[in-house]
Amino acid sequence: METRVAVISIIVENKEAVAELNRLLSEHGDLIIGRMGLPYPKKGVSIISVAIDAPMNTINALTGSIGRLEGIQAKATYSSL
Repeated sequence: METRVAVISIIVENKEAVAELNRLLSEHGDLIIGRMGLPYPKKGVSIISVAIDAPMNTINALTGSIGRLEGIQAKATYSSL
């Protein structure tokens, strides 16, 4: 199956949902290229970027699952390759 490189941008406003977020990311750990997290205490949020190489339907499903968590927003940006 053809894969795409993408970055999932995640904003965490609800720290109680982080355990479930980490579970979802761990389930897809074999597809994740890298991850960077930045706390931003001034606004009370955390910003996470996840680079992933996976089929588009997998990226879309993961992004949707993350975005359905209470107090978490997620968007994916795809490479053209």
